[in-house]
Amino acid sequence: MIAVGLGSNLDGPAERVSRALEAIAVLPMTRLLAHSALYDTAPVGPQDQPDFVNAVALLETRLPPLSLLSALQDLEKAAGRVRHRRWGERTLDLDLLLWRDQTIRLPRLTVPHPEMHKRAFVLRPLLDIAPDARLPDGRPLSDYWPGVADQPLRRLPDLEENHFVEPAHSTAS
Repeated sequence: MIAVGLGSNLDGPAERVSRALEAIAVLPMTRLLAHSALYDTAPVGPQDQPDFVNAVALLETRLPPLSLLSALQDLEKAAGRVRHRRWGERTLDLDLLLWRDQTIRLPRLTVPHPEMHKRAFVLRPLLDIAPDARLPDGRPLSDYWPGVADQPLRRLPDLEENHFVEPAHSTAS
């Protein structure tokens, strides 16, 4: 399982996250397996910015990790992403959270995402669609939920009835 976190807090964030899910679904050699509901969450870091809309997507891909990261960053750029300040406002943020059962430590990419277990806006949507998700060391991500359960987040109305995407054809096998 490959998990990607999605977030936006500028220029129609719910629509931006929805469009990002559609764009991820058509990346080369990649199949969108499922996505969570959208959640409204307070920003991490500077509080002088709008609330975020967050979600998590599960993928399968034949792309190598850095190629998928580049494709996700291209989607961010296409959405007008500009990095003004750490944890600041953004039109679109796409983070690789998990890469199968692997640990990756490269200058451009660290997986599992080093902060994911500290953030309700990552854990709740991920556990909604992958309740048995584990870190590469085998520890269930659900073990971290009690430590973040007090962080405010609000589920938004569903994008669609079924969060599991039925692929027309598999390009990731």
